[in-house]
Parts: sequence; structure tokens; C-alpha cells
Amino acid sequence: MSSVATPSPTLTAGTWAVDPSHSSVSFSVRHLMVSKVRGRFGAFSGTIVVGDDQLASSLQASVEMTSVNTDDEGRDAHLRGADFFDVERFPTMSFVSNALTAKGDSYDLSGDLTIKGVSRPVTFALEFEGVSTDPWGNTKAGFSAETEINRKDWGLEWNVALETGGLLVGEKVKIQLDIEAART
Repeated sequence: MSSVATPSPTLTAGTWAVDPSHSSVSFSVRHLMVSKVRGRFGAFSGTIVVGDDQLASSLQASVEMTSVNTDDEGRDAHLRGADFFDVERFPTMSFVSNALTAKGDSYDLSGDLTIKGVSRPVTFALEFEGVSTDPWGNTKAGFSAETEINRKDWGLEWNVALETGGLLVGEKVKIQLDIEAART
């Protein structure tokens, strides 16, 4: 008879490394004012330092902007170019937290998001999914987080006006994180 490991609610103090093979950094944005385009970044890293007081915990993360993938190579090339991410000059996007606040059963994770050299404050709605041990004895923790930004606040202003009204690309971008971190 096999058993399934159930997550424990205990997150111990220490350093945790984001496991990119079991995590995702994704986004969605309106297209033609009638649908959404979804994308993800394939290369990223992060370190979570959990304090004895868990509200004193911190996160530092970096995303390689060349790894953007929307399943359309032409669009991805445009996103990498000067109209959007300008990866030649700004190869990474980063997030550094500065506050973790309890909000019922979830948390608000606040910090500075830097895109194209512009740093602005953002707050992610964060959920702690639990801690478990994998079959090889490694302790893993799970988190999910979401925020919405206005891309123009980071200088991502390229757009095309539509003949029917509205814009080709929406200004609001939803960012979703599904993170599995390993205790180091």
C-alpha cells in the first residue's frame, strides 16, 4: 500500500532556493481588447530567507528576460526588443521584498519590482501551500502569488490604436507565480 505525503503547515527558519523545474513565472495581458495572451519565463532564480519570526522573511528573485515564451516566436522576438523588454540593455527583471504582512490565512508580500531599470513597489497576494518531503528526503515548500501591474509604469508603452477603438495590447498585466522551494 502506498502513502501520499501530505503537506505540513510548518515552514522552518532558514534559506530556501526556488526550484525552477517545479515552479513557474507567468503573465497574462489583454489582446485586441477581447482576449488574453499568456506567457511565461523559462529561466529564473530566487532565494527565500525565512526568519524565526516568519513575518521577517524575505525574497530575492531574478528572471532572465530572454526566456520569455508566449508560444509565438514573432511576438517573443518583439517582446525581447526595444519596444518592450530591451533585453540587450536590460537582461533581467528582479524582485526584492521589503515586507510580509499576514492577511487572514494568506499574506501580502511587498517589495520592489525592477523592469528595464525602473524599480517600483508592488504587492503580491501570497498563499503558503505547505511543506513536504520528496521521495529523496529533500524538504520542499510551496507558494503561489499574484499581482497586477500597469506596464506603462515601467516604461513598457508600445501599443497600436485599433480602428474599432481601444488598443492592441492592454496596459494591465497579471503576474502569477507558482513556486516550489527547496531547503538549502
